[in-house]
Amino acid sequence: MPASGEVSSKIARFLESLPPERKAMMRTLRRTILESLPNGYVERFEHGVFSYEIPLSTYPNTYNGRPLVLAALASQKSYVTLYLMAVYGDKSTEAWFKETYAMSGKKLNMGKSCVHFKTETDIPLGVVRQAIARVAVEGYLKIYEAARRGNRQK
Repeated sequence: MPASGEVSSKIARFLESLPPERKAMMRTLRRTILESLPNGYVERFEHGVFSYEIPLSTYPNTYNGRPLVLAALASQKSYVTLYLMAVYGDKSTEAWFKETYAMSGKKLNMGKSCVHFKTETDIPLGVVRQAIARVAVEGYLKIYEAARRGNRQK
């Protein structure tokens, strides 16, 4: 569910402040995420970062009292970063992601949960779409709860 009202105008102002190529990348990735996001997640925009999360009204039992984030999108100094928390929290999702990314023919520039893109042509939109769409709220909660117990799911 996309942000609305005052948040939408903050988003528009933020995107307009970016250089043209960065703005295009952020818009493309945001649109792809919103089109792929399973039911139950909401978009939030705070401090220049888009996050796609399970609201506290659905799942209040988080370790820090903040909504549980599935993915986030930020414009950094040298690249756009897509944070994929389920890829980090679940070994089978991580293996799937790396294998699927490799099949895209694009070079993966990844930290633990973050994927960096320097240009729009670096982005394998199909892989991003699949990574977002494959994690329903119920499945993500299982991944999160296993991680809290200290065992990443295999």
